[in-house]
Amino acid sequence: MSTAKLQLFPAIDLLDGRVVRLAQGDYQRVTVYHDDPVTQARAFRDSGAAWLHVVDLNAARSGRPHNTESIAAIAQQVPGLNIQVGGGMRTHSAIETMLETGVKRVVVGSKLARDPAFAAGAVQNFGADALVAGIDARDGIVAVDGWTAMSTIPAPELVAELASIGLRHLVYTDISRDGMQTGIQPELYAAVAVAAGFPVIVSGGVASLADIEAARELGPELIEGVIIGRAYYEGEIDIRAALDVLKAPQGTL
Repeated sequence: MSTAKLQLFPAIDLLDGRVVRLAQGDYQRVTVYHDDPVTQARAFRDSGAAWLHVVDLNAARSGRPHNTESIAAIAQQVPGLNIQVGGGMRTHSAIETMLETGVKRVVVGSKLARDPAFAAGAVQNFGADALVAGIDARDGIVAVDGWTAMSTIPAPELVAELASIGLRHLVYTDISRDGMQTGIQPELYAAVAVAAGFPVIVSGGVASLADIEAARELGPELIEGVIIGRAYYEGEIDIRAALDVLKAPQGTL
């Protein structure tokens, strides 16, 4: 029985400087939850979260950083919180700029699908611990450009290449479930982790503490952590309660 602790990644999705959530990545289905991302990030930290997952939704769609000032403000004004940022990270200079704001890790998404050599070069420049692969998939096919377009790349094929690229962290989002609070498919994430060769961060569809418990039961060999978004903002999941679930040893709840 493993006693390793998994991480909780509360999510802040930024659109024009506000904290929002999209339903299945649809920019026409936006719910605004907070006007001040720094205040929201501080609340997560004060509830015990050690990590924060931030997505620049404007950048994810356009390919150009948009909410950098808001992200920098979180990094500078909320000490003690490790920040992981994705959205529009399609140049090495964009990654460098983001890391300079004080964030801990940068998620490479669409560029990874289109140009794996780009990610390999980023690993050489910034180190594996500073980078996260971000794979968003619908029905097993990789989505790109903030989920506004579909590639023709099978997600398992891309996942299997990650270790050879040098990546060691992966956020895998099941976008058919993201923002819908329909629950996760634990067997999907187990298969993804096996294909990658390292633990995966669960993203998409987390609806209750039962989903967090299901992820924890897969064990730290397969799961690095869990991202929660809408379920928190809608009052379905409490941060402290979620942390307690993740801290419990496998098979104890």
